[in-house]
Amino acid sequence: MSTGTTTTSTATATTNGATQAPPSPPPVPLRRNWRFQALWAGQAGSTLGLQIIDTAYPLLLLALTGSSTLAAAFGALQIGASVVFGIHGGSVADRYDRRRILIIGDSTRLIACASVPLAMALDRLTVAHSLLVAVVVGATIAYTGPVRLLAVRSVVPPEQLRQALAQDEARMSGAGLIGPPLAGALFGLGRAAPFVGTALTSLLALVVAVLVRFPGRPESPAEATDAKGTKDTDDTGSAKGAALAGYRYLARSALLRPILAVVLLINLAGTAMLLPVMVVLRGQGTSDAGIGLALAGEAVGALAGAVLVRRLHRLAGPGVLLLAVSWLTVPVILAPLLPGGPATVFAGLFLVGLGVPTLRVMIDLLVFQQVEDALRGRVIAATMTMFTVGMPAGMVGSGLLLDHLSPAAALGTVAALLAAGLVPATAGRTLRRATWPDRTAA
Repeated sequence: MSTGTTTTSTATATTNGATQAPPSPPPVPLRRNWRFQALWAGQAGSTLGLQIIDTAYPLLLLALTGSSTLAAAFGALQIGASVVFGIHGGSVADRYDRRRILIIGDSTRLIACASVPLAMALDRLTVAHSLLVAVVVGATIAYTGPVRLLAVRSVVPPEQLRQALAQDEARMSGAGLIGPPLAGALFGLGRAAPFVGTALTSLLALVVAVLVRFPGRPESPAEATDAKGTKDTDDTGSAKGAALAGYRYLARSALLRPILAVVLLINLAGTAMLLPVMVVLRGQGTSDAGIGLALAGEAVGALAGAVLVRRLHRLAGPGVLLLAVSWLTVPVILAPLLPGGPATVFAGLFLVGLGVPTLRVMIDLLVFQQVEDALRGRVIAATMTMFTVGMPAGMVGSGLLLDHLSPAAALGTVAALLAAGLVPATAGRTLRRATWPDRTAA
């Protein structure tokens, strides 16, 4: 008798609970999410260290050898190593514990960066040693880059993802703005100073990776089986562990494929315009400091644009935003030829920079809300590699143009090539009709 009464009461309570479930509590505000803020701080330190490296090492090699070629070799080797190891880096991020990858990568970079001031103190630093550090740093970027993106975003709820990505963009823009002048100031204190600073930022990133726990293991292939017990495979029939699966996903995606193509064009053109702009400004009598301030316009604009991400995303779809920023870049390339000199260049780059965080967050959202966790690392690594490939091509292309054309003609050629490349993407319907993914699909 009592058992029956208890069962009936329980069933009634269960039924009422099912029909009148209490609303889930709101998520913790992002500023109080200590795991996100700690991971963000570690990533900010890592990014700042990379910015210092990119400025300090060419200055060091130029001081040691007097060779501009060797000074430029550091950046070329670093980017090259990042591209070469990028395929394997994404595969590793999807196969193994991501937190352990981050700890190993940060430890490796800390040792490599600390070896430079140590060798300088022992008077044993060589050019070969410096270039080897470039390769090691580039390789660690390939392995830790996708993991950092996954780690920071794994500790925030889906409804806060856009806000978290906007804060992450502020970190990148701030590091890009502070890093180069900080490296120059430290180099003025002593040749070893910037490299000690880089080692300290690497130590900060490592400490955060050790202390902060986050969902580190991707979904295993066994967990990805369907109801029939069949392992999830791509269209080629190979297991999802294949290193090139990320590139195949991008190639199949009707939306991501044109988006990445347009961003690749922007990166290529943006890199190709830097050298001609510097030549034009120097020909106008602008000092080195003035040139540096003019080129900082994009970083300042990106820092300001981080707060506009939500508004711009509500204003238009992802494809329309991408095309708008892309076409705005075309006249900005020609800004050095207009009156105003460095002020005009700064203003043009500032306007383009305003849209950079919006585009980065856009791509991030499209990847995170459409790609399953077991494949996400490889897709992110493939995306990062596609973005990076255009940079060395732009550097080489600008040099070739300046060998045969005037700086003004070189800038006109870059602007014309970018415009020609944007015409097919603009004429097509894919980007113009693209919409934001449904948040519930995450």
